[in-house]
Amino acid sequence: MAETAQADTGEAGAGKQPRSVRVVLLALMIAMMLAMLDNMIIGTAMPTIVGELGGLEHLSWVVTAYTLATAASTPLWGKLGDMYGRKGSFMTSIVIFLAGSALSGMAQDMGQLIGFRAVQGLGAGGLMVGVMAIIGDLIPPRERGKYQGMMAGVMALAMIGGPLVGGTITDHWGWRWSFYINLPLGAIALVAVSAVLHLPKKRSQARIDYLGAALLTVGITAIVLVTTWGGTEYAWTSARIMELTGIGVAALVGFVFWQTRAAEPIVPLHIFRSRNFTLMSVIGFIVGFVMFGATLFLPLYQQSVQGASATNSGLLLLPMLGAMLVTSMVAGRVTTNTGRYKIFPVLGGALMTVGLFLLSTMDTDTTRFTSGLYMAVVGLGMGCLMQITMLVAQNSVEMKDMGVASSSTTLFRTLGSSFGVAIMGALFNHRVQDVMAERAGALGSKVTESSAQLDAASLAKLPEAAREAYQHAVSSGTHGAFLLGAAVAVLALVASVFVKEVPLKGAGPQAADAPADGEDGASAKMPVTGAV
Repeated sequence: MAETAQADTGEAGAGKQPRSVRVVLLALMIAMMLAMLDNMIIGTAMPTIVGELGGLEHLSWVVTAYTLATAASTPLWGKLGDMYGRKGSFMTSIVIFLAGSALSGMAQDMGQLIGFRAVQGLGAGGLMVGVMAIIGDLIPPRERGKYQGMMAGVMALAMIGGPLVGGTITDHWGWRWSFYINLPLGAIALVAVSAVLHLPKKRSQARIDYLGAALLTVGITAIVLVTTWGGTEYAWTSARIMELTGIGVAALVGFVFWQTRAAEPIVPLHIFRSRNFTLMSVIGFIVGFVMFGATLFLPLYQQSVQGASATNSGLLLLPMLGAMLVTSMVAGRVTTNTGRYKIFPVLGGALMTVGLFLLSTMDTDTTRFTSGLYMAVVGLGMGCLMQITMLVAQNSVEMKDMGVASSSTTLFRTLGSSFGVAIMGALFNHRVQDVMAERAGALGSKVTESSAQLDAASLAKLPEAAREAYQHAVSSGTHGAFLLGAAVAVLALVASVFVKEVPLKGAGPQAADAPADGEDGASAKMPVTGAV
């Protein structure tokens, strides 16, 4: 096993990857699945958790604490990997995640659970970034497309299997095993990475940018709280939301100002000089906005309007996730074989826009087959975009910035999902309540006064007239949400048109000599892989 980085592009990416690389990739996929699967599993177990621990009024914080910690720590993990070595920071994030999982499983009250979920989220922030950055070290961009299908498959498996696994574990083993199940999987990933992964060791003499980290953490926390609380816990125009918005904007403006002066900035602003990197950040934000909005409202529509079972809610997304998986695999293979990739962001933006517009046309008479076709169109678009955004972003920076490039792209997607759920959710709730008031009068307003989203049990108890009104209301609400999604997706299409197709590193002599983004040649000099 070679233990040094290979700089030779022709040798690194050629031929079949060594067995040790495949072992590491398997461990990375397990870690990626842990980060993505956790909230899906916990969501199913939440009613049981509340029944045992109480604290219903703090229920939302079980998810919010995890999300906040993940978002706030993501850029820090990327920078730590760049400064002190990716293997050590990645293994540390796994240990923290597993410690948070074990503690969450042992929680005795809701306060403890929320605190331990925050610890778990801190580790989760490093899992996704570590996976993407290590793959960026191991596999040259030209060869990286081969593994897109693997990553898309993990994502689809998490989204489909999460609710099913969570329900099964909770029913047969108890809710605490929803957390304990992470321990054996995480241990496997930890052992494999420790034994097989060998990357060049780093030791930066620069100090960590603590002020930048604090400003960024405050800014991200405020933004996520605004998108989480706005329209639910507090009115959008309330003093609390205005205060958080002001704090968030001030902290982020201060962060950007400080990054121009810090000796070792958390997010070096020079990476945004690359047009492709900036465009991929925008597209990643939009993909997060659309994807998480779609995964929230599609099951709701199918359960409320089409009468589907909530038990198999993950399976309702199969047309979209299956199409995303297939397209991602095809896009990866074509990119590997040809070295060309611009067609995929353009095609993805177009398909995502068309698919979301088609979803906005669904009403109370739309069949499951028709809605499945519309979901498949959206999935095809997402498959063209999901991994290509990370691939192009990593191809646009120097090796020394691989971690911050991966973490920044991940962060933009995370923030996009927060904004998507908040804005599409606000539009949906407003429309549902209006239609219920129009069609069912005072009864309709009373039914949805606390929440515009009813579970299956509440829906079954409604009078026939109120239930029909609610179905029309949900149909109208999803129309507005998906129409907004289609309008936002147009921005991804526009951004993708301006992407400059720069040869991927590892694509042969011509690529090795090409500048990274047509603006400077710095990143073309980066070593394309670290051998294991």
